[in-house]
Amino acid sequence: MSVAKVIEITADSTTGFEDAIREGVRKAAESLDDIRAAWVANQEVMVEAGEVTGYRVHLRVTFVLNDLIVE
Repeated sequence: MSVAKVIEITADSTTGFEDAIREGVRKAAESLDDIRAAWVANQEVMVEAGEVTGYRVHLRVTFVLNDLIVE
């Protein structure tokens, strides 16, 4: 039997939403094993002086916890 957990993370990029997603998942994978999925819960741009300066995504990342032994 497997049990999955969902966490929420936020990632930023100066080049675009796709890069922010990739960086968020890459960073999460440094400390989480067995990531199965990630979905974008929200996205926004950072603005300074009327110009877009960054891209931010709020991700929900699903990973599997160690397999449980059920007796």
